[in-house]
Amino acid sequence: MTAVAIVWLTGLPSGLASEDVYLAPESFVAEVFPAVPKPSVLWVTPPLQAAATQILGHPPRQLRQRYWADGTRSAWILEEIGKEEPITAGFVVRAGKIEQARVLIYRESRGYEVRYPGFLKQFGGASLTADNRLDRGIDGISGATLSVSAMDRMARLALFYAAQ
Repeated sequence: MTAVAIVWLTGLPSGLASEDVYLAPESFVAEVFPAVPKPSVLWVTPPLQAAATQILGHPPRQLRQRYWADGTRSAWILEEIGKEEPITAGFVVRAGKIEQARVLIYRESRGYEVRYPGFLKQFGGASLTADNRLDRGIDGISGATLSVSAMDRMARLALFYAAQ
């Protein structure tokens, strides 16, 4: 029996998801900075890891987080699981506030509405409170609760990392 027939009979693996690239990460950085700065690295030390774990609800995946900065603002490309697959998003932070939020790559089968400007504009101007929460509520999207939550966590993490 051929591999195609076996897949057809057994169904596709549940982990397969499409990958919609709305903007390549390198294009996001190039869009943010007229002259792309050299990437910098934030080392996620144990104290930072503890705070990031509180923000995410799980330990951060990376002990080194790459970012780009030009002195007045910084750009962060982060990934967080929505329901089952990672969402890649870019955040621009200036003076402790989110200047821009973009969904770069979306891999879930539903909840893609988080990529629309009408949803993302809610993050504009958001900052962190003393307990690492956003200073404003983010309206949810019916059917995209986990994706909205992932975007909220990434926004908080970008602000937290930028403050370091």
